[in-house]
Amino acid sequence: MNAESNFDPYHGSPPVAIEKVKKYQRGKRIDFHGIKTKHHKIDLIKADKKFRKSVRQAARNELLLTEEAGYIEPDENEDTYRIQQQDIAKEVDITSASKLFSLSLTEFGPYKLNYSRDGRHLLLGGYRGHVAAMDWATKRLLCEINVMESIHDICWLHLPTMFATAQKEWVYIYDNKGTELHCIKKLSRVLQMEFLPYHFLLATASEKGFLSWLDVSIGKMVKETYTSAGRLNIMCQNPYNAIIATGHPNGSVSMWSPNVDKPLVRILCHANPIRSLAIDSKGLYMATASLDRNLKIFDVRTYKCLQSYKLGAAAGFLDFSQLGLLSAGLGNVVEIYKDCCTQAVKAPYLRHKVRSTISGVQFCPYEDVLGIGYNSGFNSILVPGAGEPNIDSYETNPFQTKSQRREMEIKSLLEKIQPELITLNPSHLGAINVPTLKEKMEELKAKPYVKPPNIEFEPRRKAKVRSKSANAFKRKKIVKETAKREFIKAVVKEKLSKNSDDDGKQPKHINVLDRFRKKAK
Repeated sequence: MNAESNFDPYHGSPPVAIEKVKKYQRGKRIDFHGIKTKHHKIDLIKADKKFRKSVRQAARNELLLTEEAGYIEPDENEDTYRIQQQDIAKEVDITSASKLFSLSLTEFGPYKLNYSRDGRHLLLGGYRGHVAAMDWATKRLLCEINVMESIHDICWLHLPTMFATAQKEWVYIYDNKGTELHCIKKLSRVLQMEFLPYHFLLATASEKGFLSWLDVSIGKMVKETYTSAGRLNIMCQNPYNAIIATGHPNGSVSMWSPNVDKPLVRILCHANPIRSLAIDSKGLYMATASLDRNLKIFDVRTYKCLQSYKLGAAAGFLDFSQLGLLSAGLGNVVEIYKDCCTQAVKAPYLRHKVRSTISGVQFCPYEDVLGIGYNSGFNSILVPGAGEPNIDSYETNPFQTKSQRREMEIKSLLEKIQPELITLNPSHLGAINVPTLKEKMEELKAKPYVKPPNIEFEPRRKAKVRSKSANAFKRKKIVKETAKREFIKAVVKEKLSKNSDDDGKQPKHINVLDRFRKKAK
């Protein structure tokens, strides 16, 4: 065979763009200088190679993410908000067009809605007691019940097999067949609910001003805080750090953690009462709407106002999509804004009108779908470019089987994050407390520490009998310990002589065995 036929012009791993590598980096590299232990240094070098390899593989695997988010691209002098839902349904495929539907429910409204984390299941709750859970993709009804009392909010729990309802007096938990599992009487008069999936916490806000966190895995009340802010009917969570944000009638927004009795942050956002509140999935931007028709975008990291808009009506409901689109419910009209956080937007991206007053809006995860609940039913509309196109099956899998669901539940329980780790900046959890470390180092320097000298001793071998290595080691150890003891005694005696009394008398040495001797009569 010819040697040129075995020549590989593309030997080695394929190159990766530096911009993509920076996207997946998780901090600076390990500094190996100053590590004296050879084995420890080798282990750190191996770990650093694994980290760099995983970053390169993650950047290279972007080629496998073939799906891209598609937006509506208008022609010149054309506004996208004038496009109707029927026009969008004509241009998309049959599967996507089937996601545009409406439910006429005129008896038990207004309706609240909640999508599961995998975006497959939908939960509807009417104010007059009607609750329905369904697989909205296949239009298969899981359960439908009437609790015979008012419902203020609904929420899926860690899996789409259980959901919670905030009813007139207490909070109830049902399974996906409509069977009542629990009645939580510790949570009374609840108006808003949020579920923290990584902590297994159900956060609730009541009309009496109490903010509560319930661990649904063990049924224990983690924290119950009185906010002193009156009726709490506006609440949302920050998906990045699991902080709960509440809106108040004085125009302020408070951020709460179960570890502190007082709010971690309080921001004065508006001069009028706040109507709605939403935080995006990355935890970067917060949208607030007030009674005077103002909509403001805040940077959650710096708490500064980035954008301010004047709407046609007061926005009663706000929600962010996975790719940053913002939906606002204005009376019986829903407006969707694109790139409203990073730049000033003059007109909405899409606009849709429903039959009656809107009572809730939410984007469906991993789908270009927006759910709208109103007085006389539910609408599902198409919003191109709203959902994340590439699904991470290790995070949420909408196509999981029963066995996969059980394994996922057990794994998430084992990896449950404790409530004590909920902070504003989760990256500080792995950092070193430098001031405390400096104080400890100064304390160690101030303490008198006597370091005995290094004593080298070669034990003398016996003349006739061959000495074993174990006996030689024992003798060597005894001699070393004796020498160290004598050295420390000498140092202590010298210090005691310096710290004598003012009269020049030496301090009396007390033997610890004196108390056992008989006292002289």
